[in-house]
Amino acid sequence: MAVEKVDFSLKETSPNIGSDRVSGGEKLTSSFDLVEKMEFLFVRIVRARDLPLKAVNGIIDPYVEIKIGNYNATTKYFEKKPDFEWNQLFAFGQDRLQATTMEITVRDKELIIGDNMIGKITVALHEVPPCFPPDSPLASQWYKLEDKNGFTLRKGKLMLAMWYSTQADRVFTDAWHSDSAIVSGESLLNTRSKAYLSPRLWYLRVNVIQARDLVPGSKDRNPQVYVKAVVGDVILRTRVSPDKNVNPQWNEDLMFVVAEPFFDSLIVTVEDRLENNTVQCLGKCVTRLSNVEQRLLPLPADPLWYTLEDIVFEDGMEKEANFFSKLNMCVSLDGGYHVFDESVHNGSDYRPTAKMLWTAMIGVLELGIINASGLQPMKLRDSRETTDAYCVAKYGPKWVKTRTVVDSFDPKWNEQFSWDVYDLYTMLTIGVFDDCHLHGGDAVGDGKDPSLGKVRIRLSTLATNKIYTYSYPLLVLQPNGAKKMGELQLAIRFTCSSYLSLFLVYTMNPLLPQMHHIYPLSIYQLDILRKQAVRILCSSLSRTEPPLRQEVVDLRKAKANFQRFLATFKCFSNARQWFDEIRKWNNSAATVLVMAIYCIIVFKPDLILPTVTLYSIQVMILQWRKRQRRPTHIDVNLSVAGSVTADELDEEFDTFPSSRQFDVLRMRYDRLRSIAGRIVTVSLLLNWRDPRITVMFLVCYLVGSFMLYYLISLKIFLIFGGFYVMRPPFLGKDVLNAPQNFFSRLPTKADYML
Repeated sequence: MAVEKVDFSLKETSPNIGSDRVSGGEKLTSSFDLVEKMEFLFVRIVRARDLPLKAVNGIIDPYVEIKIGNYNATTKYFEKKPDFEWNQLFAFGQDRLQATTMEITVRDKELIIGDNMIGKITVALHEVPPCFPPDSPLASQWYKLEDKNGFTLRKGKLMLAMWYSTQADRVFTDAWHSDSAIVSGESLLNTRSKAYLSPRLWYLRVNVIQARDLVPGSKDRNPQVYVKAVVGDVILRTRVSPDKNVNPQWNEDLMFVVAEPFFDSLIVTVEDRLENNTVQCLGKCVTRLSNVEQRLLPLPADPLWYTLEDIVFEDGMEKEANFFSKLNMCVSLDGGYHVFDESVHNGSDYRPTAKMLWTAMIGVLELGIINASGLQPMKLRDSRETTDAYCVAKYGPKWVKTRTVVDSFDPKWNEQFSWDVYDLYTMLTIGVFDDCHLHGGDAVGDGKDPSLGKVRIRLSTLATNKIYTYSYPLLVLQPNGAKKMGELQLAIRFTCSSYLSLFLVYTMNPLLPQMHHIYPLSIYQLDILRKQAVRILCSSLSRTEPPLRQEVVDLRKAKANFQRFLATFKCFSNARQWFDEIRKWNNSAATVLVMAIYCIIVFKPDLILPTVTLYSIQVMILQWRKRQRRPTHIDVNLSVAGSVTADELDEEFDTFPSSRQFDVLRMRYDRLRSIAGRIVTVSLLLNWRDPRITVMFLVCYLVGSFMLYYLISLKIFLIFGGFYVMRPPFLGKDVLNAPQNFFSRLPTKADYML
C-alpha cells in the first residue's frame, strides 16, 4: 500500500484583501486591510418596559430570543427584578443567513404551562440598515411588541438596535457570534477575541554579604549558618558560610523574578543547620518590594545593614533578646536587564525592564489571521469528530487571541492585530489550539488545550511595507513522528516609521541591554530565572477573563544542528572540486581569469583586499536575483523531524525525571555528548535573507575597502586593529561595538526549526 506523501511546503496565496496586488505590493497601513471582509448582522438587545403580566403572581422573569432561520440566540434571564435591562450584543454571519426575516421574541422563563411568549417583533432583513466603520454603531430605539398573530399589543416595548457591519466594528469582540451558537452559559466567555498584556518583570538581586552578632542556640558548637530568601513561592538559599562563628560571611547573589505591581515581600532568614538535620532560625527580616531601590544604570547598589527580628535561643529555649543581630545585604530591583520569558534565540523582545532605557520605536508589525484549512479532528462530540479552533499570537509583552470557531475543520477568523516594533531581530509566534473548555466536562486529557501547531516568523526577513500572504503548514511532533495538522493562512506586513532609528538599531544598539555585558548572568542563572518568569506569566494570564492558558512545545535542535555542521564543511569539499576543475582546464576562460588574479595577488599584495571585495560584491549581486522572498517557516527537513528514530522520539516524550532504565539513559547521554561537541551556527549574510543588513554590509564594505586602499595602509590598519582588540579595560567597557551588534542580528537557519 503506497503511503501518501505529505506536503510540508510554504504556499503563496492570493486572498481577497484589497484591489491592489498583494504579494510584493507596497501599501500603507490601514485598519483591517490584511484580512478578508466578513459582513455580520449585529443585533443589540438593550431593555424592555411596560411588559404585560401573564404570570399568576404578577411577577415575570423575561428573556429575549432571536431566531434567524436555523440560528437561535437567547439573552440572560432576570429573576424577580423590576428593571429588565440586558444590553447584550449578537453577531450573525451574513454568508450563513438562510432566512429573509428575523423574529425577536420576549418570553417568560417561569411560565411553563402554555405559551410563554410575552410579545415579539418581526423584522425583514433587507430593511436592516448598513453602518460600516469608521461610523459608530447605530443608536438604539423602542419597538412595540406584537402578539403571535401580528397585532400590536397595548403594552410592552423593547429597545434594540440592528445594523450590518464587518469585523472591523468596534463592538465585534464583545458580541456573541453565530459560529459559536452551540456554546452557552459561562463558556461563551472563552470564545471571544481578546488582547492580553504580560506584567512587567524585574530581576530582584539579593547580595548577601555578611552577618554580625548572631546568637546561636548552643555555644558548645560551631554554627553552620546560611541565609534563606523567600519571595512568593520561590525559595533560594546561600551556601553554608565557611566562617564557623557568629560573624559569618557569604558574598553571594540570590536572583528572583518579580512582577509589577509589587505586592509581595522579601523575607530573609538566617538559619543554623544542627547536627540532627534540623534547622534553627537565628533571625528574620521582612522588606516590601515596593520599598526596594530600583537600579537602572550599571552601578553597584549600596550595601545596607538590616536588623534581624528578635529570635534568640538560650539552652535551646527561645527568649527575648536584649540586642539585635545584623545582616549586611545589597538589595536592588535591576531594571537594566531584560527578563527572559522565552528562548533567547526565539525572543520577541530584548528591551530592558526600565522604560527610561528603551530605544525609539522603528516601526509597526501587522498580522492578519485569515483562516485555517484541513485541521485534524481533536475530540468527539455527539459521537462525531470535531475541532473548536482558535489562534494565539505573541510578540513582545502583548498576546492576542482570536475568537473560537466551533465545530469546523476550516475555520475563518479574519482578525487583524498590530504591535510596535523596537528591534527586527525578533520573532513573531502564532499557535493554533483546540478549545476543550466550551462544554463543561468536555475537557480532554489533562485539561490543557491541545496544540494544532505553530508558526514562527523572523521580522528581519520581512521587507519594509510589503504584504506577505502565505499558507503555513501546522506541524506537531507526536510519539510516532512529525504530523501535519492543517494549514494556517496569514497576511503579514512590517512598516518602518524611522529609517534612522532602524540604522542605529543595527549598528549602535546592542541586542541585549548593557547590564547583560557589564554584569553578565550565567547560563544556569538565566535558565532558572526564565522558569520563574514563565511561572509568573502563567499565573498572571490564567487569572484573566477569559483565561489565557500557556501551551508549550519543546524544540528539537541537536540532531539538526549536527546536519548543519556537516553542510558547513561541505564547502571545503566544493572548493577542492572547483580547484580541480580550474587545474584541469575544464573551463579555459575561468582558468585564465584565475591565473591573472593569482599574478595580481603575487605581484601586488595590496590588491588582495579589493579583489576579495569585488568578488564578494559580485557574489552578492548574483545572489540578489536568487534571494529568498518568503518569510521564515518551520522546515521539516532542516529540523530532521521526518527522519528521527523511535528511540529519539521516545526520548522526546519521556518524563522528567526519566522513567527509563539506566542503560537507555547512558546511551542517550553518549549520543548527546557526541553531538554537542559538533554543534555550529550558520549565519546567512550574502544570501539577502535580511535585505537591510546585506545592503548595510555592502555599503560599509565598499567604503572600508576604499579607505584601506587609498587613505590607510594595511599595516597601519592591522596595528591599530590589534591594539584596539587588546586594549586595557580602563580604555573601554566590554560592551558590544557596532560590528558585533551588526553580526549578532544575522538571521540563522535556527528560525526554520520545529
